[in-house]
Amino acid sequence: MVQAYNFLASWQLFPEKGVYELGDRPLSGIYKMETVENERLLSVSMNWVTLEHQAFESKYLLVPDGQIHSFENPEIADASKALFIDGITFETEFYKDNQPILQVVNEIMPNGYLKITQKGFTPAQREYTNVEYYHKQMSVLPYSASVSGALIKPNEEGVIRHKALTAMEEQTNMQLVQIRKQIELLALQAQEIQKRKELSMLIYNAKLNFAPVIGQTYYLYEKSDGNHLLSLVSPREWGGGAGPYKRFVAAVKLLADHTWMEMV
Repeated sequence: MVQAYNFLASWQLFPEKGVYELGDRPLSGIYKMETVENERLLSVSMNWVTLEHQAFESKYLLVPDGQIHSFENPEIADASKALFIDGITFETEFYKDNQPILQVVNEIMPNGYLKITQKGFTPAQREYTNVEYYHKQMSVLPYSASVSGALIKPNEEGVIRHKALTAMEEQTNMQLVQIRKQIELLALQAQEIQKRKELSMLIYNAKLNFAPVIGQTYYLYEKSDGNHLLSLVSPREWGGGAGPYKRFVAAVKLLADHTWMEMV
């Protein structure tokens, strides 16, 4: 089950990141996947705690071969079908009375997080979608990540490492967000400069009967022959129209760097 490798771990829930159209947002949760019976079966277990501090647990086995198999808990479903699409996508469908009632898609995201999307129907046949995000737990877990593994006990070194990794992840994510915002701002500034450049080229190719003054507002018109003209007369002085010209283009201002900016 080579394609299962990325999923075989214990994952800790980001409760604040999830979207829940059905059910309440949990306070915390653990999602665990491991292989059993010589890697023929996939064991999936979930533990979560509600905001009222009530604990719940669910565990079931899947045969990830893309075929429909009977499901061990008939209260949930009669049958299931599971398949690893590739090394980062795992899909499961649950059936009751030969009808699909729930689809679960597990995806390993580029940042290493696990995204679980559940699409199903309520008892009233209303469609819903729940989305959860998990991060892989470190080796400070008090239990093994596989059935046959040795017990892993927390130690001071492991706790320190886990805290350091958590702090590192938070800091680098924050820095990446800041850089992304800076890039977005630079992109907007570049678009504004390009817009001013194109407007400036249009104006400098237009007919000028005077020397423009920095900071002064002027009015750009298009003539009937397609050429442009810069004027001191506003459309308002033409009675709200373009006067003798084909159309009014924009009110513009000359900036200190000799580019022109459109006035809004």
